[in-house]
Amino acid sequence: MTSLPELSGRVALVTGASRGIGYGVAEALIARGDRVCITGRNEDALKEAVETLGADRVIGVAGKAHDEAHQAVAVERTMEAFGRVDYLVNNAGTNPVFGPMADLDLNVARKVFETNVVSALGFAQLTWKAWQSEHGGAIVNIASVAGVAPSPFIGAYGMSKAAMINLTVQLAHEFAPKVRVNAIAPAVVKTKFAQALYEGREEEAAAAYPLGRLGVPSDIGGAAAFLTSAQSDWITGQTLVVDGGIFLNAGVG
Repeated sequence: MTSLPELSGRVALVTGASRGIGYGVAEALIARGDRVCITGRNEDALKEAVETLGADRVIGVAGKAHDEAHQAVAVERTMEAFGRVDYLVNNAGTNPVFGPMADLDLNVARKVFETNVVSALGFAQLTWKAWQSEHGGAIVNIASVAGVAPSPFIGAYGMSKAAMINLTVQLAHEFAPKVRVNAIAPAVVKTKFAQALYEGREEEAAAAYPLGRLGVPSDIGGAAAFLTSAQSDWITGQTLVVDGGIFLNAGVG
């Protein structure tokens, strides 16, 4: 990245940000002058992301999102490096199963909830105690349109994202007025994570969207930047659907 703006004085922690949506969010926050801690499972990918985003403004902490020790280290490292953590973006997630709910392995369902929901709560608790309870800030949870409508064959993922949306309103209620908590519900975004939903048929998949294309990480990065900005200071407990208009096709006729 070149020609970075002056530092804003604000700091964000973005989980699952070595690539994809999380990387797009980190990129948007850095572009406005924030410093950022990013997390991810793959240490090599994380190092590469830090170097690309700018090691003078970004640190990386490798680990699994559902690991409580990793959560604690990520928050501690952010505080040590930057002295504050104004924003938390819970993006880390998994979707290891594709198939009908009737055949869903319950152990897989538990893993999905641990990674997608319980980890988000864990990070929120830690950032609240480390900085936000006294100084304020904002939390953005990356949910999904799968959490607000049926999503055949990715039901476990959809359930977890519905829980993420409910977690958002619970935290928004409890953390007010110090911390605003909102969610973003994307439709299909062109990432490695979602590749199976469009690979080899992107044109066909995009044709279903009124705006004529699939999402890209910067679409979600822009939404996250808005929800962590002064322009959204009177918004909390909301889920912003960022879907290229796909829900417009749900009407009759």
